[in-house]
Amino acid sequence: MHYLPVRRRWIRPVLVVAVAGVLLAGAGILLGPLRDHAPAADSSDNSAGSATSALDAFVSRTRTHLGEVPGDWQGWASLGMAQVQLARITYDPSHYPAAETALRRSLKEQPTGNAAALTGLGALAAARHDFRKALSYAGRAVATDTYSADAYGVLTDANVELGRYDEATDAVQRMLDLRPDTGSFGRASYLFELRGDLAQATAMMHRALDVAGGDADAVFALTHLGELAFGAGDLATAGDYYAQGLARIPNQPTLLADRARVRAARGDLTGALTDLHAATAILPTVDHLLTLSDTLTAAGQPAAPVDQLIRAAAALPGATPATTDIDLVLFYAEHGEPGPAVAKGKALFAARPSVTVETAYAWALHAAGRDREALTHADRGLRLGTRDARAHYQRATIRLALGDRPGARKDFAAALAINPYFSLLHAPDARKQLARLDGAE
Repeated sequence: MHYLPVRRRWIRPVLVVAVAGVLLAGAGILLGPLRDHAPAADSSDNSAGSATSALDAFVSRTRTHLGEVPGDWQGWASLGMAQVQLARITYDPSHYPAAETALRRSLKEQPTGNAAALTGLGALAAARHDFRKALSYAGRAVATDTYSADAYGVLTDANVELGRYDEATDAVQRMLDLRPDTGSFGRASYLFELRGDLAQATAMMHRALDVAGGDADAVFALTHLGELAFGAGDLATAGDYYAQGLARIPNQPTLLADRARVRAARGDLTGALTDLHAATAILPTVDHLLTLSDTLTAAGQPAAPVDQLIRAAAALPGATPATTDIDLVLFYAEHGEPGPAVAKGKALFAARPSVTVETAYAWALHAAGRDREALTHADRGLRLGTRDARAHYQRATIRLALGDRPGARKDFAAALAINPYFSLLHAPDARKQLARLDGAE
């Protein structure tokens, strides 16, 4: 089992707005087939639809089996894990209660030596964004079975979200030793990315692609290879990876949204908007909607209807502080609502003290005029050496507000050197501010 990597790439929680009815749903974290549990869809058609059908069939068969053999603790664990996977694929958290019931039934039938149920409960806790509980379950799971790669995967992800990067590195190394698959290589890639080692991050993601077991795993790797390339300002390479992914699974929404960013960076706002409208029609996540909003603004078109959808998502049941998406904090910070930005950022940071959350919280504090506090968090958000152009731009802006012109200049230059296309709205401002600081204006 593997997880949807932070920013978009890790186990980043996602708020989803269903345009019809404006339904909020939290994304699960499992990515790809549960190799030791539920079956994968045929690799020739490993889209979300076929994977959902395969898992639905597995759930139905397993329930029938458990009706006949109710004491099968392994069957209950497999059923629970399959339902967590269904929640991930369908973006429907209504599967979580059934998953928890099945996993707890497994523990009731087999209270000791049951690493599968503990791993499942850890995965479920992480899907619900309770990473401290996920860490606890994963720790118990690996103590029960030191050969469970899945348990080490949950342990890795919980440690990442809790800002425990050395512990995460140890856990992913153990997972790699046990099962070098797309999930373990993907996790290793993200940890290298966080530490600013993009060469190793890319190499690990190529390994993930090499061992991909079907189209879903391959698209996972291609998507993140593209995002690594885009993050480094390499539009041609990023576009090539996205094209390869879309050739495998046409109309995959994340790939469409990513391709839109490449098109927008090249000046093709019409093509970018076409891709983004298609992506948000399929999967209207907050990050996709924010990209659409920024692109509409850059194209001189009204973005207010899209912004209203994002606000509606935050107001619906299920948008608790612990599940607030990083992008939602940034949205409030950049749309003149510093109060909600700080409140949500603070709550999110308490639940998930990762570097990516700390960076978002810094931006919220800046929006509220609390720049000295903001700088502390901005510094900590970059403490691993992450090559994140947006984070450098944000720290530059905070430094400028505090009168630190040399520090601001250094960060504006770093942002543009890392990725001159990092934002349709902020990259032009970074160039303007840098020119001003250099005395060109």
